[in-house]
Amino acid sequence: MPKRTEKEPVDWLKYENQAYEHGSLVICGVDEAGRGPLAGPVFAAAVVLRKGQIIEGANDSKKLSEKRREALFDVICREAADYCIASVDESVIDEINILQATYLAMSCAVEGLKFKPDMCLIDGNRKPPQIEQQCQTIVKGDGLSVSIACASILAKVSRDRFMLELDKQYPEYNFAKHKGYGTQLHIDMLRRYGASPVHRRSFLKKIDGIPEYRG
Repeated sequence: MPKRTEKEPVDWLKYENQAYEHGSLVICGVDEAGRGPLAGPVFAAAVVLRKGQIIEGANDSKKLSEKRREALFDVICREAADYCIASVDESVIDEINILQATYLAMSCAVEGLKFKPDMCLIDGNRKPPQIEQQCQTIVKGDGLSVSIACASILAKVSRDRFMLELDKQYPEYNFAKHKGYGTQLHIDMLRRYGASPVHRRSFLKKIDGIPEYRG
């Protein structure tokens, strides 16, 4: 029988160190949260860490518990050299489509940094065309790069907090439970109460039986 091998640990600084070796001085990780939901904005974050800096416990936000994400959010905001969080709301998403809105949110996050990066590590396989700096796209980068992992956490927590505020405005939709994603509960509430002002109309076209808002 072949020997079982343990999964190699992630070198969280691999991509950052490669960028430094090629002459970069300021490197930021960029990620988004909220491309798939039926309601609310898409968020993005850009994070600059110091050379060699590790945020203990940082990982792809989807792999962390809500409690752990919340704790790491505060650590990242306190210890990062720089960070910026941006969002694009549902009206713009409907106007320009979710992909372009995601690019816009990412570029706004990068643009909002105080320390202008000369290399952006982007989660995914596409570079937002609005970002002028050199970029490296990394598929599943939020589980491979500490900078992207930190950006993933800031974007996810920021969006979740925003959806909790929307839950107070529109309690009938139970946003606190599903954060706007297309769960059966959410779809049932949409069919009962209609599409609210914060729903993405372009995302609801394939769901039958949704009336206008009855709030």
